[in-house]
Amino acid sequence: MRLGYHTGYWSAGPPPGAQEAVHAADALGLDSVWTAEAYGSDAFTPLAWWGAGTRRVRLGTAIAQVSARTPTATAMAALTLDHLCGGRFVLGLGASGPQVVEGWYGQPYPRPLARTREYVAVVRQVLAREAPVRFDGDFYRLPLPADEGAGLGKALRSTVHPLRADLPIHLAAEGPRNVALTAEIADGWLPLFYSPRMDAEYRTRLADGFARRSAALRSAEDFEVVATVPVVLAGSVEEAADVVRPFVALYAGGMGAKGANFHRDVLDRLGYAEACDEVQAHFLAGDRARAAAAVPTELVRDVALVGTEDDVRAQLPAWRATAITTVLAQTDPRTLPRLAALWAQEEAGTAAGD
Repeated sequence: MRLGYHTGYWSAGPPPGAQEAVHAADALGLDSVWTAEAYGSDAFTPLAWWGAGTRRVRLGTAIAQVSARTPTATAMAALTLDHLCGGRFVLGLGASGPQVVEGWYGQPYPRPLARTREYVAVVRQVLAREAPVRFDGDFYRLPLPADEGAGLGKALRSTVHPLRADLPIHLAAEGPRNVALTAEIADGWLPLFYSPRMDAEYRTRLADGFARRSAALRSAEDFEVVATVPVVLAGSVEEAADVVRPFVALYAGGMGAKGANFHRDVLDRLGYAEACDEVQAHFLAGDRARAAAAVPTELVRDVALVGTEDDVRAQLPAWRATAITTVLAQTDPRTLPRLAALWAQEEAGTAAGD
């Protein structure tokens, strides 16, 4: 299980210390660094800007929203970045939720799984560059039918030859069917709120998708599970958990709509439905402090690595036993050197049988 770094979302501006953290991740030998987007900053520009100062670390989007760009535009950005970084780019995609898709992008949200399937198929066509791109789907049609436009649309092939025709595509997924779809059509899964307690169920969902996977894709053995995990090093578990509670409260109480929150659904399946009811009620009432305070410590410990270095070191074996291949630490950039050292020490101890 490798260690990566997630820069997180921007708030009013660039996250302080993010560029230095990306460069530190490269110098410390971390596996990868990843950027995000919602309805403010985009995921590609910071990755290109900050990533320009790196040489080894993989660069990924976690996630680029499918509604933000046409699939061909996303493929253009992916093949461009992959050339610029020498084949280190990973394209992470996600459907987002109805509030963002319909409110920010002005597009209908229904049938996100079917839309994602078509989207990935078009991106793969562009990257393969075997022929001009043609696609006749429910959501994407290339070229546009003559009776729906000027009638001058032409099937085109990318002028740029992709550095890697099999550039890896990872998908964010939370629901059972979406996780299975990811294992069927993608090269990796980007889960949020992964818990070692749910590992057996996740493996079952992945196996469902692998059973339908095309032999033309990377093998199931090469499939990656790259999980974003809050990591806080502090003087105690409670002190560290207090840092994570507002993040959990935002996702459980403020993301999506009441009754249509995919992030909260994950936490409900973990057994925290009653607690999430309270969190959501406070959040929707505008009391974010009480919403955060209502997040149980047990929930935080289920989905995050928190506490002293010894606390985190003690939690790592349970995470190493999961299907996760890379933990993306969402953490204070200043703790990266300590975290990388802790990670290496625990890994060395595991290898030695300690």
